[in-house]
Amino acid sequence: MTVLVVGSVNADLTVRTPRIPAPGETVLGGDAVTSPGGKGANQAVAAARAGADVTLTGAVGQDAFREVALRGLHAAGVNLGGLHTLDAPTGLALITVSAHGENAITVASGANAHLTPTHLPSDLVGVTHLLLQQELPPEVTLHAARAARDAGIPVLLNAAPTRDLPGDLLRCVTHLIVNEHELAALRPEGTNLERQAHSLLERGLQAVTVTLGAQGSVTVTPGGTHRLPAYPVHPVDTTGAGDTFCGVLAARLAQGDPLPGALRAAGIAAALTCTRPGAQDAMPDWAEVQAILTPA
Repeated sequence: MTVLVVGSVNADLTVRTPRIPAPGETVLGGDAVTSPGGKGANQAVAAARAGADVTLTGAVGQDAFREVALRGLHAAGVNLGGLHTLDAPTGLALITVSAHGENAITVASGANAHLTPTHLPSDLVGVTHLLLQQELPPEVTLHAARAARDAGIPVLLNAAPTRDLPGDLLRCVTHLIVNEHELAALRPEGTNLERQAHSLLERGLQAVTVTLGAQGSVTVTPGGTHRLPAYPVHPVDTTGAGDTFCGVLAARLAQGDPLPGALRAAGIAAALTCTRPGAQDAMPDWAEVQAILTPA
């Protein structure tokens, strides 16, 4: 029951400010904090904390940010047999967090941009689910998705950050996870979320989940629609919430949970992540989520 994550590994440099700066504006903030990040690493940590055996394929450099980027993966017990050290800087995300918990993020891809299909594992034996995002070069994501499809392995794709999503990639995807903005970029012709999501099912997907922040999530499948309200919390920092959702969803599906239960666990875990600063450092472990799923 191994979840293979092919994705980015970054160090995060975060500054809290009263508000997100407007273009051309300088805003004074607090002390800068370094922490592990990257959408691939974040989702791998979330999946591991939710009970899955997780292997990560990604890349880092040999600079000072390397150990920061790997700290959370080591702590969560993620298998780093697929990690490559390349002649490039470790990826770095520059994050501004407002007093209301909103964030703005700029990513310097570094070693992530130098990963190629040759760095991907040649053997997928034991892998039950593949989890992808869009911070790696598109050809790497497509190659990984094709290999999983050919091996009969379900592919979960978090289409973030927003990039062109070629039809060849969509045809390999089992479950697409997007937020409202990413969905609009894929299917800009409509305003109704369910109609937009259903139009993607026509391209062969088995499920499309749209995460809606404080409004929860909507998942459409050929068999029906699952609407889940958000678990109520007072947000401190929304960084990493979407990655938590994706990682926990993949983990619980790999553990054999039915889709509705996996979605509920993912939503609770994402909400809990918002109650603490940081990305990986804020992610709950499975016992914390389970306590809400099955209260005494």
